[in-house]
Amino acid sequence: MSSFPGSPQLVKGGIVVINPDTAAVEKIISLQYNPDTISRSLQVHGAGGEGGGQRSEPLRLAGPPVETIKLEAEIDATDQMENGDSTAAEAGIQPQLAVIETLIYPTSASLMANNIRAMSGSLEISPSETSLTLFIWSKNRIIPVRITEFSVTEEAFDVNLNPLRAKVSLGMRVLSVDDLGFDHKGGSLYMSYHQNKEKLAKMFKGGTLNNLGIKSIS
Repeated sequence: MSSFPGSPQLVKGGIVVINPDTAAVEKIISLQYNPDTISRSLQVHGAGGEGGGQRSEPLRLAGPPVETIKLEAEIDATDQMENGDSTAAEAGIQPQLAVIETLIYPTSASLMANNIRAMSGSLEISPSETSLTLFIWSKNRIIPVRITEFSVTEEAFDVNLNPLRAKVSLGMRVLSVDDLGFDHKGGSLYMSYHQNKEKLAKMFKGGTLNNLGIKSIS
């Protein structure tokens, strides 16, 4: 934290987990350090299916693009250890790693409940439904996502082999109204994200044909 009065507050990116039915916040995971880069890719959803379109309808879009986001985040227990943090002393950064990892696990309770139903002869067991995960990168980007990739490189350990420093790589797929529907909480959040893109696009000041070295299009 800066010691200069009046310095702007650092806004952090992170992940928020909410109940999709009530919108109640269940978990907030702020990144310890904002990554220097975030990569995004968008695959066009043409009229002929994802990534293309039928030749007879080349200008039609069947839905929003399939967007993926990747980032690398660093986690370091040095400051906590210097400040005498008891959790860091006991477990290093394992709690921070575990809270991200468990986002892609069904709960142990649901696994055991499914096992009991299977043992009782249930013919079909539905996969467990998880809470809704949001990737938040400023007020302009509150995005419903599914974590598709997770990898971690642990780089330093204490005497008990608790990790003290790590780099986490996350891959996320944006969940649109095509995935969730318009009535789902995630669907409404996606539409806000979509509409905000349109508002930002209107702020763009376009160039002129002269900038492109031409006078008209004919």
